[in-house]
Amino acid sequence: MNQPLAYIHPEAKIGSNVTIEPFAYISKDVVIGDNTWIGPNSTILDGARIGNNCKIFPGAVISAIPQDLKFRGEITIAEIGNNTVMREYVTLNRGTASKGITKVGSNCLIMAYVHIAHDCIIGNNVILGNTVQLAGEVEIQDFAILSGGCLVHQFERIGAHVMIQGGSKINKDIPPYSKIGREPIAFMGLNSIGLRRRNFDPLKVAELQEIYRIIYNKGLNVTQAIDEIEKTIPTTAERDEILNFIKSSTRGIIRRTGTSHPDDE
Repeated sequence: MNQPLAYIHPEAKIGSNVTIEPFAYISKDVVIGDNTWIGPNSTILDGARIGNNCKIFPGAVISAIPQDLKFRGEITIAEIGNNTVMREYVTLNRGTASKGITKVGSNCLIMAYVHIAHDCIIGNNVILGNTVQLAGEVEIQDFAILSGGCLVHQFERIGAHVMIQGGSKINKDIPPYSKIGREPIAFMGLNSIGLRRRNFDPLKVAELQEIYRIIYNKGLNVTQAIDEIEKTIPTTAERDEILNFIKSSTRGIIRRTGTSHPDDE
C-alpha cells in the first residue's frame, strides 16, 4: 500500500505487498523486496537494494553517498538482506570504488541512530545497539553483537559470535567467539553465554576456551600462540576459523590488556 503523500520515482522497483508510508522518499535506482515496510519520513536513495520482509523506520536514510573525500560519484550500492530491521535515524551509506557495496545481511537488528559508513560488510543475525558508529570498510561477521555507543575504527574486523560491551572504542580486530569490554578495550573471555544460547555443544565451548587460554593467558605473543594451538589443538572448523582470522589480520588483534604485545608487530 503506497500512500499518496509519499514520493516514489516511477522507475523504482517495488515488490509485492510493500507498504510505503506518508512522506517517505524513494529514488529512481532503488529495489525493494516483497512485504517490506518503509516508514514515514524515511529516505531511500539511488543504489538501495532492500530485501524481503524488512522494516525501515522513520528518519532512516538508506544509500546516501559516502562521507569520503575520495568518492567521485561512481555507481555503487547499499544492500540490505531479508528480514532486517533498520530503526529510527539509521544512516547507511553506499559503497565507493574500494568495494562498490555497503552490505547489511539478513535477520539483522540495526537500532536507532546507528551509522554504517561506506564499504562496510555486515553479516547475518548481527545486532548493532543504539548509536553504534562504524567507520568505512569495517567487517562484522555473523551473530556479532555490538552494544550501544560502540565506536569502530575504519578497516576493523569483528569476528562471528562476538559480544562487545557498550561504549567500547574498537581499534583492533576482534577474533571470533570472544567477549570484549573495559576501558581501554580488552579481551574479557569467551562469549560463553552467547554460545550456549545458540546451542553450542559444551565440548566445543571447552575447545574454544582452551584456544583463548593459549592466546591470552600463557604470556605468548601471537605467533607463539598460533604455533602452540596448531601443535596441541586438533583441527576443527572453529579452531581454523580463529587461526585464519588472526593470521589475516592487518591491524592486529585485541589483547588482554587492551594494547598490543611488543612482539605482535
